[in-house]
Amino acid sequence: MTDPGRVAALWRYPVSSLGGQSMRELSFGSGGAEGDRSYGLFDVESGIVAAPDRNPAKWDQAPRVRTRLSEEGTLEVETPGGGWLAAPAAQSDRAISDYLGFDVSVRPYLDEGPQPADGSTTAPRYRKAPVHLLTTASLARLKALHPAGDPDPRRFRPSIVVDMPEVEGSFPESDWLGRRIAIGEVELTVSDPCRRCGFTVIAQDRFDRDPDILRNIVRHNAHNFGVYCTVDRPGRIGLGEPMRFL
Repeated sequence: MTDPGRVAALWRYPVSSLGGQSMRELSFGSGGAEGDRSYGLFDVESGIVAAPDRNPAKWDQAPRVRTRLSEEGTLEVETPGGGWLAAPAAQSDRAISDYLGFDVSVRPYLDEGPQPADGSTTAPRYRKAPVHLLTTASLARLKALHPAGDPDPRRFRPSIVVDMPEVEGSFPESDWLGRRIAIGEVELTVSDPCRRCGFTVIAQDRFDRDPDILRNIVRHNAHNFGVYCTVDRPGRIGLGEPMRFL
């Protein structure tokens, strides 16, 4: 049987709502991609975690702040025009605060238990999302519907982008709900459609704000774009590896 597609891109997002890190290889466990959304960007005054989809007037520049994890697992952040800085740390907090125009702090998420009194962590504003998979076929379909737009994958923050032929008139992964797939060492179950939010509209480096991106997703695919998957068998995935149905 011909493989439906191959891995074109792998991403993790060490700090939720900030720019992601492109990977050549990525490990996936039961909670998703290794190092994904381990930190939040915290508004010091209000106590609110960054939410560009809910409050774009305040947070719409946040996705331009880049993030990465070193091989040792150390978080680093970079504001536009700045250099890479270790985080969480006073210097990196100041750099991001100066860029956004108000005081913020990068803090690790604490998934369970009470919050420490020193404020060194923050509770996540949502539970970690499962693995998010998106196909180039769906990106091509969106481009066909909205030729003037730029459906850059960074708008949608996928963990895995699968390169596959276009399917005329279709967002193919929307039809995979309940199916099991294997990619590299990893086995996944396609569990839910990914309902899109206002984050898809926000401008980032090299593409502009575009409300019609979301309008076309709402109009032509019931508000959904890409799919969420649960991890049945953990392991590693590398670029170029085939995807197959189980």
